[in-house]
Amino acid sequence: MLATKLYAPTLREVPSDADVVSQQLMLRAGFMRKTANGLYSFLPLGWRSIKKIEAIVREEMDRASAQEIMMPILQPAEIWKESGRWNAYGAEMMRINDRHDNEFCLGPTHEEMITTLVKNEINSYRQLPVNLYQIQSKFRDERRPRYGLMRSREFIMKDAYSFDVDEAGLEESYKSMYDAYTRIFNRCGLTFRPVEADSGAIGGSGTHEFMAIAEAGEADIVYCTKCDYAANIEIGKPGIMKQEEEALQELSVVDTPNATSIEAVAEMLNLPLHKTIKAVVFSIDGKVVLAIVRGDHEVNEVAVQHAVLGSVEPEMATPEELEKVGLTAGFISPVGLQQTEEFTIVVDESVMETYNVCGGGANKKDAHYVNINPKRDFNVEDIIVAPIRLITKDDVCPTCGGSLEHAKGIEVGQVFKLGTKYSEALQATFLDQNGRPNPMIMGCYGIGVSRTLAAAIEQYHDENGIIWPRSIAPFEAVIVPINAKDEALMSTSETIYSALQEAGVDVLLDDRKDRAGVKFKDADLIGYPLRITVSKNTLENNEVEIQIRKTGEALSCAIDSVATKVTELLQNL
Repeated sequence: MLATKLYAPTLREVPSDADVVSQQLMLRAGFMRKTANGLYSFLPLGWRSIKKIEAIVREEMDRASAQEIMMPILQPAEIWKESGRWNAYGAEMMRINDRHDNEFCLGPTHEEMITTLVKNEINSYRQLPVNLYQIQSKFRDERRPRYGLMRSREFIMKDAYSFDVDEAGLEESYKSMYDAYTRIFNRCGLTFRPVEADSGAIGGSGTHEFMAIAEAGEADIVYCTKCDYAANIEIGKPGIMKQEEEALQELSVVDTPNATSIEAVAEMLNLPLHKTIKAVVFSIDGKVVLAIVRGDHEVNEVAVQHAVLGSVEPEMATPEELEKVGLTAGFISPVGLQQTEEFTIVVDESVMETYNVCGGGANKKDAHYVNINPKRDFNVEDIIVAPIRLITKDDVCPTCGGSLEHAKGIEVGQVFKLGTKYSEALQATFLDQNGRPNPMIMGCYGIGVSRTLAAAIEQYHDENGIIWPRSIAPFEAVIVPINAKDEALMSTSETIYSALQEAGVDVLLDDRKDRAGVKFKDADLIGYPLRITVSKNTLENNEVEIQIRKTGEALSCAIDSVATKVTELLQNL
């Protein structure tokens, strides 16, 4: 490819509405352009990298005996209603009606579609197992699209679905996909950790997220420094932190004017946060849920949802909902409260091991309880006790007792054990060896292709631009003649260009008549792994300069050895 033929409009300034580095650099380097909020058009450079990621995904999926198909993006509402997810999925689903007023959605995922497809074709155990995958666009009506490709409304995803006769088969399919994902992300050059996670709206009995470690990540993860344990913070297993047993003091109420946060109360009463408890109130499935944790802990919304067996994600309760169940915002305590059909109390396990703590308002303005002893003062038969706090830096590894590290992660892939959630709902059955019908055992496996592109940039960049892993770079090398008007320089550059093409190198010749400085800046911004500079000085010695973008190392190479040297360097990258 010649640079004069390449459509790659670069920008010198950072776009004002670009939130994170990957978004900024993809816009500046001419990889994509914003179409609308959360919607992007890929330009040639960006699309070349996307296609390289897709090629890696296809190779490893095919290696794992998965077969590629393509399903419609537009999905009928009937199959989602049959599975029970039409309402449960939430507002992120983009719902539409056709001219006949039939309901459809733009697929955020394809469990219902694939199950419906397979159930009409497979009816015997002899036809199983099978694993089918596709690579296509998905749609989610994000409330606040941001971070470029990491939270967009339209995104490219690989989704695969396995169908087995039993749990042992599912375990084998799951491991096959887990291993394939490990190979895929290694080949894409990412630094990542597979972590235990929550299955969310997809459902199922077990799942791992593949997290690319990056400061711009939206997910908080923890991992052990001694063993392989790693988990999303929402699924991390916190221990029960016990306080030293004390003589129980008498429950009483103190005035706390204008102290509506537990931090303000602790400061007013000169108490450490671990000697307090705090309340967070959610609305889940139309029910008000009061969640109680220690003052130095944070509520895990996913754990609260699981504790009350909620089918939709928790939302903060409104003032009207608080008033309806008799709660006063900023001054809430479970002391003296009882559950009803529309009101549930969930208390973290660590709270039940506290003594003489302050917190939870006295359910009236400007007053808080002190000397709360939960086992004495809560209606223990009328509350749910569960681990509903987020894991902290003070917790230890639940597997080996080692130290835990916290990090930010970008979810680039996830594997799910779905079991029979969809096959039972959609009646996808097969006849076993005895002629009896059984629901197919399913797994689901997704990779965010466009997210992987963004994650690579978040991990590999500097102040000058992108530093691509060789495997997904739009071009592996760029040839930069210092002066495109110099016939000798251009002739040599073209000779090298042909030699590299013959050697199988994906190479760009920057034949623009721009100044050398402009070309160098663009080369660093776009992030070609290797830059081959042809100048009068190097030509006098029958050499060129090869610079490695990742390290900045520059070395001289004889012109007739460039193809061999470039191939060697790329293999090492």
